[in-house]
Amino acid sequence: MSQIITRAVRGNFFDIREPVLRPEDFEAQVRYIEDGLMLLSGGHIVWLGSWQEGEGRLALAQKTAGLETDDYRDKLIVPGFVDTHIHYPQTEMIGAYGEQLLEWLTRYTFPTEQQYHCADYSKRMSKFFLDQLLLNGTTTALVFGTVHPQSVDALFKEASDINMRLVAGKVMMDKNAPDALLETPEESERNTRELIARWHNRQRLSYALTPRFAPTSSPELLQKVRLLKQEFPDVYMHTHLSENVAELSWVKEMHPEHQHYLDVYHQYGLTGERCVFAHCLHLDDSEWDCLHDTDSTIAFCPTSNLFLGSGLFNLQKSWQKQVRVGMGTDVGAGTTFNMLETLSEAYKVGQLQRYRLSAFEAFYHATLGGARALHLDDKVGNFNAGKEADFVVLEPGVSALQKLRASNSKTLAEKLFVLMTLGDDRNVYCTYVDGEQVYARDALQGECCA
Repeated sequence: MSQIITRAVRGNFFDIREPVLRPEDFEAQVRYIEDGLMLLSGGHIVWLGSWQEGEGRLALAQKTAGLETDDYRDKLIVPGFVDTHIHYPQTEMIGAYGEQLLEWLTRYTFPTEQQYHCADYSKRMSKFFLDQLLLNGTTTALVFGTVHPQSVDALFKEASDINMRLVAGKVMMDKNAPDALLETPEESERNTRELIARWHNRQRLSYALTPRFAPTSSPELLQKVRLLKQEFPDVYMHTHLSENVAELSWVKEMHPEHQHYLDVYHQYGLTGERCVFAHCLHLDDSEWDCLHDTDSTIAFCPTSNLFLGSGLFNLQKSWQKQVRVGMGTDVGAGTTFNMLETLSEAYKVGQLQRYRLSAFEAFYHATLGGARALHLDDKVGNFNAGKEADFVVLEPGVSALQKLRASNSKTLAEKLFVLMTLGDDRNVYCTYVDGEQVYARDALQGECCA
């Protein structure tokens, strides 16, 4: 074995081997290894197989000083969850009552985000936010900051300290918001350019151009975003699209010259690879076709869509149109950081549309599918050799009810379905980032050890 093995992990492993193009293909790509062994070299996976097959490899590796062995034989190990849409400044307003999107932004979101002009406040909330991700098993995320550059600096600094894979950007916004949150297009371009230079492709960090959405973006601002995307083609573009019926009408009034909502972005070159659109609840066929033709991505955010009464995402349509989809918690309109709870709500959204979301498909969207949505499936999302060692250890039964259902669940699909419909943060036993444990449920009274 040419690579030095630095950690061995024993347990029951589940992942999806390769991306799929049809829901009916999932079962063929399921990998489940009961009593398996995974060998790591630093932050990368070297080998995965059964314990029986791996004993000899482990014995050889143990001759090397410094090898750590972690035993999780009674637990389930899955790839770290990928959150494709979340707002870290909205952590503190999660569960704000009783509004739909536009009123909710005005009443809760904008006042909250104004606090992030303070670098110390941003640092404190960044730490809290990342701790929440980790204790919920999320190891990769695409994140909204605020309009303040310091909000993004603080977040990237905290993520860099544990070498977490994170994509983030400052909000770009020059109209239809409080004055304290507005900037000129020139200021937005300058601040964004400086952040890209500081953080993009540093360690496992990537930058996302982040115009909030069309109603807060002037043509001049969108032109600046376009120029930055052309200059830095490997950065992401992250925004909202067709979340709310009133929002959709507003955009049509503001941009009567455009064919549809997506066309506002498309005409500025803001569709394509690494362009991620949150929600996409009220698309017409031409918008679906545009997303497919440009290889753009949708972030499916079931808890926020239900909480704000925005609508139901058509997951079946995304398969028919072959559009990349990842899961988003969308905190703070979303009501949980936990991906298991998010998948539970995604299942219910499907049920309301007579689409049966299987457990295999659900976990795919939260892991390899989410990685593929962010064009990161060559790096994270499953346990293939060479992938980055981000994973979460789940304890299937942490309550009397969960233990009862786990005991009478027969197949892997049934066990996973019970876990995602009854599970929450209590089921996350520990989380690994870059081959190192960064959270342990029972340590430090449940706080992250990062």
